Amino acid sequence: MPIRVLVVDDSAFSRKVIRECLNESGDIEVVGIARSGLEALEKIAELSPDVVTLDLVMPDLDGVGVLRALAADTGGRLAPRVVAVSVSGANSELGVEALQNGAVDLVQKPTALANDRLYELRTDLVSKVRAAAVARPSRVRIDALSAPEPIATAPSHGIQAVVIGSSTGGPQALSRLLAAIPADFALPLAIALHIPAEYTEAMARRFDKSCAIDVVEAHDGVQMRPGLAILARGGSHLRLQRDTDRVIARVEGFPVMPFYPSVDILFRSAADAYSGNVLGVVLTGMGSDGLEGSRAIRGAGGRVVTESESSAIVYGMPQSVHAAGLANAEAPLDSMLSEILRQL
Repeated sequence: MPIRVLVVDDSAFSRKVIRECLNESGDIEVVGIARSGLEALEKIAELSPDVVTLDLVMPDLDGVGVLRALAADTGGRLAPRVVAVSVSGANSELGVEALQNGAVDLVQKPTALANDRLYELRTDLVSKVRAAAVARPSRVRIDALSAPEPIATAPSHGIQAVVIGSSTGGPQALSRLLAAIPADFALPLAIALHIPAEYTEAMARRFDKSCAIDVVEAHDGVQMRPGLAILARGGSHLRLQRDTDRVIARVEGFPVMPFYPSVDILFRSAADAYSGNVLGVVLTGMGSDGLEGSRAIRGAGGRVVTESESSAIVYGMPQSVHAAGLANAEAPLDSMLSEILRQL
């Protein structure tokens, strides 16, 4: 069965390009189009598509409004998986808001103009629609996790830092997890999330506003410290490096990898910088980035926790680590902070 897609965009040329790119894939069928957010909601109810490609800037009701309407639907239907389509720069904040409000992934338009450069999104678009089609079709939850119960015993594993990796569905999971971490959290955190370049600065700002801890986009030389989470910059790798008595961030473009930032690179560098005294956390995501990094953490004496299949939007990255026998524990997202505290 082909993947059934509804294309939502107020630009006739954009609709044409997206429809052609998807229909030419062989395993995707565009079953309808919508020119506005309100029409999109009508077509979703009528056609029940598997995936919706959703323009974020539209008349009547924008893309985020559509996502919120889908999340608020109490009719008992499962909402379709949504891939947001956005122009970076001026729309970065809107793109991040869409990801936090239920979009499974985001495709970046190469231009806001109606010209043939739009066809450059073909590969990324098709790949992310395919990934969205196998994602968990669940309702959005953007509330923070509940505060964990106090740990009965003092931390005993000598962990000095927490590193987190995620991909598809990661913005939603990270929004809830980071917002639950208390201000007096005693360890630094570093995060690698697969997301297009130019969106991580806006995402770090939104995380910082909603969290008790500090959250910043990575920049070269920033020091890891308790109560600070460093979010890898989109389009670059985040590597942790020991500098005498401190650990600092390095933002690098090499080596060439399928993903920028790479979870494997972050995890391996953390294992080295902290002599194995690090906890790796692998959340929802497509693929297996983080597998070799988790192997490096365990090989150096560190610990690894993976998100359970029951809550992962895409159980790819955590499954690869768990199946390899590298996870010390697994937990659903609702219990993830409690499990992290048990592993310290």
